[in-house]
Amino acid sequence: MQILIIGGGNMGLTYAQSFLRSHITSKENMMILEKSPEKAVELAKKDIGTVYGKAEDCINGADLIIFAVKPQDSAALFEYIRPFISDQQVFLSIMAGVKIETISKALKANKIIRAMPNLPAQIGMGMTVFTSSDEVTRIELVMVQNLLSTTGKAIYAEKESAIDSATAISGSGPAYVWCFMDAMMQAARNMGFNESESELLVSQTFRGAVELYNKTNLSCEEWIKRVSSRGGTTEAAMKTYRANSVQEDIIEGAQAALDRAIELGKN
Repeated sequence: MQILIIGGGNMGLTYAQSFLRSHITSKENMMILEKSPEKAVELAKKDIGTVYGKAEDCINGADLIIFAVKPQDSAALFEYIRPFISDQQVFLSIMAGVKIETISKALKANKIIRAMPNLPAQIGMGMTVFTSSDEVTRIELVMVQNLLSTTGKAIYAEKESAIDSATAISGSGPAYVWCFMDAMMQAARNMGFNESESELLVSQTFRGAVELYNKTNLSCEEWIKRVSSRGGTTEAAMKTYRANSVQEDIIEGAQAALDRAIELGKN
């Protein structure tokens, strides 16, 4: 299977490296289309496949074409590559807000897969939700899921609307976690720890809490009850969070992200 990644930025490079590292494909079967001559030179030095600067030199030879460019560049990209594509090629888009129908009409193509990865994909700890048009075969879906899983976990959603929801939860989610971590680090510094100590205290606490959660069937609320004791320190913190509606604010923030994702899709 010949894979073409359009866009050699962070996610395009992440995919190329992850596919090769997992041995799911080879350098001989990997192509990257990068419009920036300077970036193309840098990509070529990484030895992760053949780097091209023109669509006409690589589109025809690809079985799977991955769009890893900014959504605002999509219209110009589709117009540029349309003369070179065929109806048997599979297209995988990670462009936020660009719907399957939009891609299909612009390219006059039927086999479209839309995915929403997140930034931890760069270290193989990503979360990706993907969906597809009806014309994509089961074999093709399995092939793409295997590719996406090289960057972490991947789940298939029946409805395309789930991609917007995934954008709000897992796509933007790392920023929510870092926001909470940053506040805890600030609290640790206020309590007398230096910067490196604060970072270690908070990062290890998050890492340990997530691992502990993943190794059991207990809910978050059940774990909170286990940590809390009547009249204790954890209870004092949780009472403050509840009094200040912290949980409701987090939910409201995620909803705002979903609303924005839907808005971007309309545009």
